[in-house]
Amino acid sequence: MITRKQFAAFLGFAFVAAWIGFNFGYAILCLAGAAAFYVAAAVLDGEVDLAEFQARLPASERRKAPGAD
Repeated sequence: MITRKQFAAFLGFAFVAAWIGFNFGYAILCLAGAAAFYVAAAVLDGEVDLAEFQARLPASERRKAPGAD
Protein backbone atom coordinates (compact mmCIF):
# COMPACT_ATOMS: atom_id res chain seq x y z
CA MET A 1 0.00 0.00 0.00
CA ILE A 2 1.22 3.49 -0.77
CA THR A 3 1.86 5.72 2.24
CA ARG A 4 0.70 9.27 2.66
CA LYS A 5 4.25 10.57 2.24
CA GLN A 6 4.78 8.62 -0.97
CA PHE A 7 1.47 9.87 -2.34
CA ALA A 8 2.33 13.47 -1.41
CA ALA A 9 5.73 13.12 -3.08
CA PHE A 10 4.03 11.80 -6.23
CA LEU A 11 1.57 14.69 -6.21
CA GLY A 12 4.40 17.17 -5.78
CA PHE A 13 6.28 15.62 -8.66
CA ALA A 14 3.22 15.63 -10.92
CA PHE A 15 2.30 19.20 -9.99
CA VAL A 16 5.72 20.61 -10.76
CA ALA A 17 6.00 18.49 -13.92
CA ALA A 18 2.72 19.88 -15.24
CA TRP A 19 3.65 23.40 -14.16
CA ILE A 20 6.90 23.48 -16.08
CA GLY A 21 5.28 22.07 -19.20
CA PHE A 22 7.53 19.04 -19.60
CA ASN A 23 10.66 21.10 -20.29
CA PHE A 24 13.64 18.76 -19.71
CA GLY A 25 15.88 21.64 -18.56
CA TYR A 26 13.69 22.16 -15.50
CA ALA A 27 13.21 18.50 -14.65
CA ILE A 28 15.16 18.99 -11.43
CA LEU A 29 12.23 21.10 -10.19
CA CYS A 30 10.12 17.95 -10.24
CA LEU A 31 12.50 16.35 -7.76
CA ALA A 32 12.52 19.46 -5.57
CA GLY A 33 8.71 19.57 -5.62
CA ALA A 34 8.48 15.91 -4.68
CA ALA A 35 10.94 16.42 -1.84
CA ALA A 36 9.03 19.43 -0.52
CA PHE A 37 5.71 17.55 -0.53
CA TYR A 38 7.40 14.52 1.09
CA VAL A 39 8.76 16.67 3.93
CA ALA A 40 5.40 18.41 4.36
CA ALA A 41 3.67 15.03 4.65
CA ALA A 42 6.28 13.86 7.17
CA VAL A 43 5.63 16.97 9.28
CA LEU A 44 1.86 16.40 9.09
CA ASP A 45 2.30 12.74 10.10
CA GLY A 46 4.32 13.86 13.13
CA GLU A 47 7.49 12.13 12.01
CA VAL A 48 9.43 15.40 11.90
CA ASP A 49 9.38 17.64 14.95
CA LEU A 50 10.27 21.16 13.86
CA ALA A 51 10.77 22.32 17.45
CA GLU A 52 13.33 19.55 17.99
CA PHE A 53 15.08 20.49 14.78
CA GLN A 54 15.21 24.14 15.84
CA ALA A 55 16.62 23.17 19.24
CA ARG A 56 19.52 21.43 17.47
CA LEU A 57 20.61 24.63 15.73
CA PRO A 58 23.60 26.40 17.30
CA ALA A 59 22.67 29.36 19.46
CA SER A 60 24.38 31.74 17.04
CA GLU A 61 21.97 30.71 14.26
CA ARG A 62 18.82 31.08 16.34
CA ARG A 63 17.13 34.44 16.60
CA LYS A 64 16.20 35.67 20.01
CA ALA A 65 12.63 36.65 20.68
CA PRO A 66 12.08 40.40 21.12
CA GLY A 67 12.51 41.34 24.75
CA ALA A 68 14.22 38.04 25.65
CA ASP A 69 17.62 39.27 26.80
